[in-house]
Amino acid sequence: MMAGPVLVATWSFGLAAVQVGSEILMDGGTAMAAAVAAASHTEADPEVDSVGYGGLPNSAGVVQLDAAVMDGRTGYAGAVGALEGIVHAVQVAEAVMRDGRHVFLVGPGAKRFALEHGFREQDLLTERSRNWFKEFQRTGVKKDFFDTIGVLALDTNGDLAAVCTTSGLAGKMPGRVGDSPIIGGGLYADNEAGAAAATGVGEDILKICGSFLVVEFMRQGRSPQEACRETVRRCIRHQQREVPTQCGFIACNREGEIGGASVRKGFQYAVWKEGQDTLIDAPFFGGGF
Repeated sequence: MMAGPVLVATWSFGLAAVQVGSEILMDGGTAMAAAVAAASHTEADPEVDSVGYGGLPNSAGVVQLDAAVMDGRTGYAGAVGALEGIVHAVQVAEAVMRDGRHVFLVGPGAKRFALEHGFREQDLLTERSRNWFKEFQRTGVKKDFFDTIGVLALDTNGDLAAVCTTSGLAGKMPGRVGDSPIIGGGLYADNEAGAAAATGVGEDILKICGSFLVVEFMRQGRSPQEACRETVRRCIRHQQREVPTQCGFIACNREGEIGGASVRKGFQYAVWKEGQDTLIDAPFFGGGF
């Protein structure tokens, strides 16, 4: 039995995102349109320093964005990595998907594609992010945060979509790409099983193909909550660290069931369902570090 519509997004700023996306779903829009609109709202918010405009720069002082989209009905996907000067990386990723010639564009090639498709170049640094970079140059201390925005949507047709967008780890090496734009890493969607998105230390999420694993657990019959829990446990086992890094996952299936879990304490995710939005504290399985 199909249900919908539903939106799920990572972190507390996901509440504002799902509210934006819900308007599209209530008007009969597609899961992809709702998820992209939700993530775009976060990208434009200068107060969110891990996504889009105002995202914290790399070690060279440059904001490089990663994003991806995946359509659960068709299996089509698009992604961009190390994209500079374009605030709505998730919309560029969607354009890559709709163009259809490739799945993943990076660096100058991704920027050229964006400009050729009508996206406007702009400075992504804010006064806040510039000040952070000055302090980073002085101290070399990186900010310990994992605030990727991932959004899952289920529409009234029973179609699923997943999107993910981020400026990545603050102070990262130029050209570093994490899990967010990697299909199966930062996101995955398949109408036959479900959709998932990830947030946290991308290197550790990539090593277990985190979002793909969540969806495969749902394909095997596990609920979204069980699938997230088992993926977190796999992540902890794979890390083999006394204090594991933070990795979190959200999931939604075609029945509108949702779930979320993380390695460490503190991960929250937002849900919009049956006209109500809620912020949920995810269960954690790696200790309260």
